[in-house]
Amino acid sequence: MAAVRRFGREIKRGHPVDPVKKHGFIDSQKYGMKVFREIPPDAPLMVVEAVWQYSHHILHGLYSHRGPILTVANWSGQWPGLVGLLNLNGSLTKAGVKYSTLWSENFTDDYFLTRLEKWLNGQPVEHDTSHARPLGNIRLPDRAERIAEEFAQQLLRDKAIMGVFDEGCMGMYNAIIPDELLHKVGVFKERLSQSTLYAEMLRVPDEEAWQVRRWLEAKGMKFKTGPNHETDLTDEQILGQCKMYIAALRIADEFGCDVIGIQYQQGLKDLAPASDLVEGLLNNVDRPPVRHPQEGRILYEGEALPHFNEVDECAGLDALITYRLWRRLGFDPETTLHDVRYGEHYSGNGIDDFVWVFEISGAVPPNHLEGGYAGAVSERQPPMYFPAGGGTIKGVSKPGEIVWSRIYIENNELHADIGRAKAVKLPPEETERRWQITTPQWPIMHAVLYGITRDQMMAKHKANHIQVAYAPDAEAAKLALATKAATFRNLGIKVNICGTEHGLPL
Repeated sequence: MAAVRRFGREIKRGHPVDPVKKHGFIDSQKYGMKVFREIPPDAPLMVVEAVWQYSHHILHGLYSHRGPILTVANWSGQWPGLVGLLNLNGSLTKAGVKYSTLWSENFTDDYFLTRLEKWLNGQPVEHDTSHARPLGNIRLPDRAERIAEEFAQQLLRDKAIMGVFDEGCMGMYNAIIPDELLHKVGVFKERLSQSTLYAEMLRVPDEEAWQVRRWLEAKGMKFKTGPNHETDLTDEQILGQCKMYIAALRIADEFGCDVIGIQYQQGLKDLAPASDLVEGLLNNVDRPPVRHPQEGRILYEGEALPHFNEVDECAGLDALITYRLWRRLGFDPETTLHDVRYGEHYSGNGIDDFVWVFEISGAVPPNHLEGGYAGAVSERQPPMYFPAGGGTIKGVSKPGEIVWSRIYIENNELHADIGRAKAVKLPPEETERRWQITTPQWPIMHAVLYGITRDQMMAKHKANHIQVAYAPDAEAAKLALATKAATFRNLGIKVNICGTEHGLPL
């Protein structure tokens, strides 16, 4: 508000602080509609994000708003408005709503102020997105083209099933792929219910769940437990999560699912512990065995069952393709999404670069962590989000070469941005500092994006999530990127190659 006023403009809050609730958040779609009824439809409108937000609380009003729209976020790990901004921007892009976007640490820097002034004067807000270049018809390495063609033909012929345990988690409109777009790439949804998952959990005997717990502890995984259900991770909560892991595999097997997503923060949180431990285990090839209750066979033996956190179907499609391609390439196929949570420049230990904080609540496979299972500890999810508790899979992602990507929807078509990065090792004290200013219960990846600045990433990325997978080395990562990009293209997905170190003749 101070930044707007310094340009001689007046600013008016679109809604008051609620004296009863003691906050000024638009905390429901119902309230959002009430707010927008009082906003002049032609007024310049700023949507300011200081924390995570539910896009559907305001998307209805932005659909029909005729005036210019500016989305703005604070640059903070503790109050992650930038995560909410990326989700809202992805949702607006999918909806076809025109908008401009800005972000800042303190709203006094030149980058922010010069662009804010332009927007206030009715001029377009421009960012440098030259790091993202269309793949087009560029010829990729022969091996990549051959694998991609075979893969795409097989997927389109044989089809795949995406198991969805309730759609629309936390207002993420951008995370829902319309069926008609998903069908074009050979993937079809099996719409499942979290109530079915809960019912199946109740059928799992305690001893089977304890077998999962004992398997994890034998691998060296630690559980930070305590006696207080309201604030600690308890043995009972862990038992519930082990039952959910077993139940998810059995339901997925019954319906023939190739990839699944559990909605996570909605519905089940009032009945059962969080799904985070479950998600990370499912994404790992080496995981506790689960047998069919009647037939006795091991379900998905020798395989991960790719899981997409928060039912982000764009990440789910990406995970399915990545897992299968990495298998064909002979690489470790574990993959996960992360929140694009925060980042700072870091100098030291041979690093002098902007290092992103990628964090997700627990879907990270232990194979991504330093030390694997032995480097993982399960800590209680914050009680504010999860009254029934449940543990995460916390750890530090190992250093190495990675391929990142994001599938998103624009102009009612599937698009994908893809690039290269490396996970780096920071000193323990720096890792701990970054954990403490974000969410210390969650796994963390220290990521350096090749050839992409902070502001370029924020300007172009169309989601709060980013998909990552490791490759054995830089050359292998280049091959993996080319193969994945060619696969996307063969499936009719429009591809942008982002940054540098990709080895392609762009």
